[in-house]
Amino acid sequence: MTFQVARMNEQESAAWLGLITVCQLLPAALDSQLKQDSGMTHFEFFVLSVLRFAPEQTMRMTALAETTSSTLPRLSHVCSRLEKRGLADRFPCPEDGRATNVRLTPEGRSALVRAMPGHLATARRLVIDALSPEQLDALAQVTEVIRGRLDGDGQPARATPFG
Repeated sequence: MTFQVARMNEQESAAWLGLITVCQLLPAALDSQLKQDSGMTHFEFFVLSVLRFAPEQTMRMTALAETTSSTLPRLSHVCSRLEKRGLADRFPCPEDGRATNVRLTPEGRSALVRAMPGHLATARRLVIDALSPEQLDALAQVTEVIRGRLDGDGQPARATPFG
């Protein structure tokens, strides 16, 4: 079955290509800064940040995978790296022996706190300080709509430590 999709006009194309370009360049820039300054990837930083704001700084692996939009195998690999560095630990879930919990260690919290200033400075330099207050409001509105579509229900996405 084939169907017709309307071509993008000039405005739509410029917006789409701009979004795709930013989606490609921004993660690499954040990764580069965090690796250089803190020895962690942006995804590792994100996982530690999510754990930091979880009750008792602990989550089930499945919930953490969902919150970080990760697969369990990818998250398991990342958690293994974090465990080897003493930044997180995994243990059987007390409520469900089939499940595994992951917890932020004191060393992980310290590493996150040390990484935060450089990360925030990079976010400010690349995005926040480049936009006017009105543009920041528009960006927040646009990303909320897109996140809602990506979550599949059309509703605003659940909050994460980053918004």
